[in-house]
Amino acid sequence: MQNFKVSPIGKISVNNDGMFIELEPRYIPALQALDGFSHINVIWWFSDFDHEEERSTLETPKPYKKAPAVMGIFATRSPVRPNPIALTAVQVIDINCSKGIIQIAYIDANDGTPVLDIKPYTPSLDRVENPGVPEWCGHWPKSLEESERFHWENEFNF
Repeated sequence: MQNFKVSPIGKISVNNDGMFIELEPRYIPALQALDGFSHINVIWWFSDFDHEEERSTLETPKPYKKAPAVMGIFATRSPVRPNPIALTAVQVIDINCSKGIIQIAYIDANDGTPVLDIKPYTPSLDRVENPGVPEWCGHWPKSLEESERFHWENEFNF
């Protein structure tokens, strides 16, 4: 089996001014032409869950209230997984190309979380017109915008 080397391009910064992606200086030129995209896909590392025990967990007991009694990790968005990689579509508020800072509306990552990559969100490649989901989560919001008003705390068992 082949191993891969992955190096962070920056980190998540959460402070009183908001949420930001702060790039390492050498990656700042990669921001060219990102202006104009309202959303980006952020690939990040669940660094708080990068432990051997979490990496070997393949099943979990009912993490969502209406879910099956046991679920495979690949059917969840849990940070506990064989490779603790996360993907989040985020709204871009501002891009400071000279400082390498992207202000974002929200990301479900902690302050200091390593960012592995950024890709522009493009509806032609990232949006699925009519996605199918299991019945137990069929009542969840159909968009990022609707998710902001959804009471997620009523969905989880943790």
